Amino acid sequence: MRAASLQLSSQGMSSTKLYNYIRIAHKQGVKVLLLGEYILNPFFKELESLSINMIKDQAKFQIKILKELSSTYSITIVAPLIMVKKGKVYKTIAKFAPCSTFYYEQQILINYKHWNEEKFFANEKKSLQTPLIFKVDGFKFAILSGFELHFDELFSKLKSKNIDCILVPSVSTFDSYERWKSLILSRAFVNNCYILRANRIGEYSDKDYSWQFYGDSILASPDGELLEHLGNKEELMIVDMNHSDVVTSRRIWGFKELAKR
Repeated sequence: MRAASLQLSSQGMSSTKLYNYIRIAHKQGVKVLLLGEYILNPFFKELESLSINMIKDQAKFQIKILKELSSTYSITIVAPLIMVKKGKVYKTIAKFAPCSTFYYEQQILINYKHWNEEKFFANEKKSLQTPLIFKVDGFKFAILSGFELHFDELFSKLKSKNIDCILVPSVSTFDSYERWKSLILSRAFVNNCYILRANRIGEYSDKDYSWQFYGDSILASPDGELLEHLGNKEELMIVDMNHSDVVTSRRIWGFKELAKR
């Protein structure tokens, strides 16, 4: 399976870079393209000052573009999107396939004093459900937001699903580079699956904080090894993953079988 992580800053209503990178990915045989959080929309703190209509118009524009690109280039695009339904704002991750579109509404939102998405977004608070799962050419993917990667309860929902790769769009900042790398590698190892992360780049500042989005998009192996990673610049990371490596890793470590005893 050939996939790619696209590391960008916020693009707003501009789609030129997206077009160019998807053309490159298509020429390189990429089947699945992952975008980071707040690339197609302004950063969360900026959203707080935007009108509902402006957020809604932006979502409609991005959905139209992504559907066209997915269909034209026969590529599955996984992209976080801020959407408006009945006058309320929701944080979602969309999966655009050539013939279909699905939306995963983020289940656990960050709720810190300086960064309270849970208060701003209208995502329903309910019992945790299994994250979005899909297949491309027999290779099985699951989607988790960056913040959701912290929670064992969501991984328990995926335990019996035999996932080959977890796709993680993120917006990590505040010098958390080493902590995030350790978390991703550990999750990949104990679940014996690939984890592909796309983290955005760029900066946002207000009177109290400066958010430096440092990139470091990563591919972790089913053995918890760092296979590929990017720096802090705009880049497209193309990676190859093999189902046989997932099977081999699970057989060697035997975590699932031991847990059944």
